[in-house]
Amino acid sequence: MTSGAQGLRCVLGSTSQYRRTLLERLGIPFTVAAPDVDETSLPAELPIDLVHRLARAKAESVAQRQSKALVIGSDQLAVCGREILGKPGSGERAIAQLQQLSGQRITFYTAVHVVNSETGSNEGHLDATTVHFRTLTEEEIRSYVARDKPYHCAGGFKIEALGISLFTRVDSQDPTALIGLPLIWLSGALRRHGFKVP
Repeated sequence: MTSGAQGLRCVLGSTSQYRRTLLERLGIPFTVAAPDVDETSLPAELPIDLVHRLARAKAESVAQRQSKALVIGSDQLAVCGREILGKPGSGERAIAQLQQLSGQRITFYTAVHVVNSETGSNEGHLDATTVHFRTLTEEEIRSYVARDKPYHCAGGFKIEALGISLFTRVDSQDPTALIGLPLIWLSGALRRHGFKVP
Protein backbone atom coordinates (compact mmCIF):
# COMPACT_ATOMS: atom_id res chain seq x y z
CA MET A 1 0.00 0.00 0.00
CA THR A 2 1.29 3.45 -0.89
CA SER A 3 2.08 5.50 2.20
CA GLY A 4 3.09 9.00 3.21
CA ALA A 5 6.65 10.22 3.63
CA GLN A 6 6.72 9.02 7.23
CA GLY A 7 5.57 5.53 6.25
CA LEU A 8 2.01 6.32 7.29
CA ARG A 9 -1.01 4.47 5.99
CA CYS A 10 -4.20 6.41 5.34
CA VAL A 11 -7.22 5.32 7.39
CA LEU A 12 -10.71 6.76 7.08
CA GLY A 13 -12.32 6.73 10.52
CA SER A 14 -15.85 6.52 9.20
CA THR A 15 -18.30 3.94 7.90
CA SER A 16 -20.09 6.51 5.71
CA GLN A 17 -20.33 5.38 2.10
CA TYR A 18 -20.48 9.04 1.04
CA ARG A 19 -17.14 9.81 2.71
CA ARG A 20 -15.58 6.66 1.34
CA THR A 21 -16.63 7.59 -2.20
CA LEU A 22 -15.30 11.13 -1.76
CA LEU A 23 -11.92 9.96 -0.45
CA GLU A 24 -11.62 7.56 -3.39
CA ARG A 25 -11.56 10.62 -5.67
CA LEU A 26 -8.06 11.47 -4.41
CA GLY A 27 -6.64 8.21 -5.72
CA ILE A 28 -4.68 7.21 -2.63
CA PRO A 29 -5.07 3.76 -1.06
CA PHE A 30 -6.85 3.74 2.29
CA THR A 31 -8.58 1.44 4.70
CA VAL A 32 -11.75 2.06 6.70
CA ALA A 33 -12.28 1.68 10.44
CA ALA A 34 -15.37 2.45 12.50
CA PRO A 35 -14.93 5.00 15.29
CA ASP A 36 -16.36 4.32 18.75
CA VAL A 37 -17.63 7.71 19.88
CA ASP A 38 -20.61 8.91 21.92
CA GLU A 39 -22.16 11.62 19.74
CA THR A 40 -24.29 13.14 22.50
CA SER A 41 -23.85 16.91 22.74
CA LEU A 42 -22.59 18.48 25.95
CA PRO A 43 -24.82 20.87 27.92
CA ALA A 44 -25.05 24.25 26.11
CA GLU A 45 -22.56 23.06 23.46
CA LEU A 46 -22.81 25.07 20.25
CA PRO A 47 -23.19 23.14 16.97
CA ILE A 48 -19.80 24.40 15.72
CA ASP A 49 -18.09 23.17 18.88
CA LEU A 50 -19.94 19.85 18.78
CA VAL A 51 -19.02 19.06 15.17
CA HIS A 52 -15.36 19.99 15.79
CA ARG A 53 -15.22 17.83 18.90
CA LEU A 54 -16.83 14.82 17.25
CA ALA A 55 -14.58 14.91 14.18
CA ARG A 56 -11.49 14.95 16.41
CA ALA A 57 -12.89 12.30 18.75
CA LYS A 58 -13.62 9.98 15.81
CA ALA A 59 -10.10 10.35 14.44
CA GLU A 60 -8.53 9.84 17.87
CA SER A 61 -10.74 6.83 18.61
CA VAL A 62 -9.53 5.05 15.47
CA ALA A 63 -5.91 6.24 15.85
CA GLN A 64 -5.67 4.48 19.24
CA ARG A 65 -6.22 1.15 17.45
CA GLN A 66 -3.92 1.79 14.48
CA SER A 67 -0.15 1.79 14.00
CA LYS A 68 1.69 4.02 11.54
CA ALA A 69 -1.51 5.61 10.32
CA LEU A 70 -2.85 9.01 9.44
CA VAL A 71 -6.48 8.77 10.52
CA ILE A 72 -9.21 10.96 9.06
CA GLY A 73 -12.25 11.72 11.20
CA SER A 74 -15.22 13.80 10.07
CA ASP A 75 -18.60 14.91 11.30
CA GLN A 76 -21.40 17.07 9.94
CA LEU A 77 -24.38 18.95 11.38
CA ALA A 78 -27.18 20.74 9.60
CA VAL A 79 -28.59 23.77 11.40
CA CYS A 80 -31.73 25.79 10.64
CA GLY A 81 -31.96 28.78 12.96
CA ARG A 82 -31.12 27.21 16.33
CA GLU A 83 -32.39 23.75 15.47
CA ILE A 84 -30.04 20.90 14.59
CA LEU A 85 -31.61 18.83 11.82
CA GLY A 86 -31.27 15.08 12.04
CA LYS A 87 -31.52 12.45 9.33
CA PRO A 88 -35.19 11.87 8.58
CA GLY A 89 -34.96 8.06 8.49
CA SER A 90 -38.20 7.58 6.52
CA GLY A 91 -40.10 8.99 3.57
CA GLU A 92 -42.78 10.70 5.63
CA ARG A 93 -40.22 12.34 7.91
CA ALA A 94 -38.21 13.48 4.88
CA ILE A 95 -41.36 15.06 3.47
CA ALA A 96 -42.07 16.80 6.78
CA GLN A 97 -38.49 18.06 7.00
CA LEU A 98 -38.59 19.52 3.49
CA GLN A 99 -41.96 21.15 4.19
CA GLN A 100 -40.33 22.86 7.17
CA LEU A 101 -37.31 23.94 5.11
CA SER A 102 -39.20 25.27 2.07
CA GLY A 103 -38.08 28.87 1.48
CA GLN A 104 -35.57 28.66 4.32
CA ARG A 105 -31.80 28.48 4.47
CA ILE A 106 -29.79 25.97 6.40
CA THR A 107 -26.10 25.82 7.24
CA PHE A 108 -24.09 22.64 7.14
CA TYR A 109 -21.03 22.55 9.38
CA THR A 110 -18.61 19.88 8.20
CA ALA A 111 -15.53 19.25 10.33
CA VAL A 112 -12.57 17.08 9.38
CA HIS A 113 -9.64 16.12 11.58
CA VAL A 114 -6.47 14.15 10.88
CA VAL A 115 -4.46 12.41 13.60
CA ASN A 116 -1.03 10.81 13.29
CA SER A 117 -1.29 7.59 15.32
CA GLU A 118 2.48 7.53 15.91
CA THR A 119 3.06 11.08 17.16
CA GLY A 120 -0.44 12.08 18.26
CA SER A 121 -0.11 15.28 16.22
CA ASN A 122 -3.37 16.50 14.78
CA GLU A 123 -4.97 19.28 12.79
CA GLY A 124 -8.53 20.11 11.89
CA HIS A 125 -10.74 22.21 9.66
CA LEU A 126 -14.34 23.40 9.60
CA ASP A 127 -16.35 24.19 6.47
CA ALA A 128 -19.64 26.09 6.58
CA THR A 129 -21.95 25.69 3.59
CA THR A 130 -25.27 27.54 3.38
CA VAL A 131 -28.07 26.07 1.29
CA HIS A 132 -30.96 28.32 0.21
CA PHE A 133 -34.18 26.41 -0.47
CA ARG A 134 -36.64 27.77 -2.99
CA THR A 135 -40.32 27.69 -2.06
CA LEU A 136 -41.39 24.09 -2.66
CA THR A 137 -44.88 22.82 -3.44
CA GLU A 138 -46.30 19.74 -1.76
CA GLU A 139 -46.23 17.91 -5.08
CA GLU A 140 -42.56 18.81 -5.67
CA ILE A 141 -41.58 17.61 -2.22
CA ARG A 142 -43.38 14.28 -2.52
CA SER A 143 -42.07 13.71 -6.03
CA TYR A 144 -38.52 14.49 -4.95
CA VAL A 145 -38.58 12.21 -1.89
CA ALA A 146 -40.05 9.34 -3.93
CA ARG A 147 -37.28 9.64 -6.52
CA ASP A 148 -34.18 10.36 -4.40
CA LYS A 149 -35.14 8.57 -1.15
CA PRO A 150 -32.96 10.88 1.02
CA TYR A 151 -33.83 9.08 4.25
CA HIS A 152 -30.28 9.03 5.64
CA CYS A 153 -29.31 12.60 4.73
CA ALA A 154 -29.61 15.51 7.16
CA GLY A 155 -31.96 18.08 5.67
CA GLY A 156 -33.77 15.41 3.68
CA PHE A 157 -31.96 15.82 0.35
CA LYS A 158 -29.01 14.56 -1.70
CA ILE A 159 -27.21 17.46 -3.34
CA GLU A 160 -25.15 15.05 -5.47
CA ALA A 161 -28.38 13.80 -7.03
CA LEU A 162 -31.79 15.39 -7.78
CA GLY A 163 -31.63 17.44 -4.57
CA ILE A 164 -29.76 20.17 -6.44
CA SER A 165 -33.10 21.15 -8.02
CA LEU A 166 -34.50 22.22 -4.63
CA PHE A 167 -32.31 25.31 -4.18
CA THR A 168 -31.93 28.87 -5.36
CA ARG A 169 -28.30 29.06 -4.21
CA VAL A 170 -25.55 27.20 -2.41
CA ASP A 171 -22.79 29.24 -0.73
CA SER A 172 -19.68 27.14 -0.22
CA GLN A 173 -15.89 27.27 -0.37
CA ASP A 174 -15.73 23.52 -1.03
CA PRO A 175 -18.58 21.68 -2.80
CA THR A 176 -17.46 18.31 -1.41
CA ALA A 177 -17.97 19.49 2.17
CA LEU A 178 -21.74 19.36 1.81
CA ILE A 179 -21.52 15.69 0.79
CA GLY A 180 -19.52 14.98 3.94
CA LEU A 181 -15.75 15.47 3.50
CA PRO A 182 -14.01 18.76 2.56
CA LEU A 183 -11.52 17.48 -0.01
CA ILE A 184 -9.81 20.80 -0.72
CA TRP A 185 -8.51 21.11 2.83
CA LEU A 186 -8.00 17.36 3.22
CA SER A 187 -5.86 17.21 0.06
CA GLY A 188 -3.52 19.78 1.60
CA ALA A 189 -3.38 17.93 4.91
CA LEU A 190 -2.51 14.67 3.15
CA ARG A 191 0.24 16.41 1.15
CA ARG A 192 1.66 17.83 4.38
CA HIS A 193 2.01 14.25 5.64
CA GLY A 194 3.79 13.09 2.50
CA PHE A 195 0.92 11.62 0.50
CA LYS A 196 0.94 12.37 -3.22
CA VAL A 197 -2.27 14.13 -4.18
CA PRO A 198 -2.81 14.01 -7.10
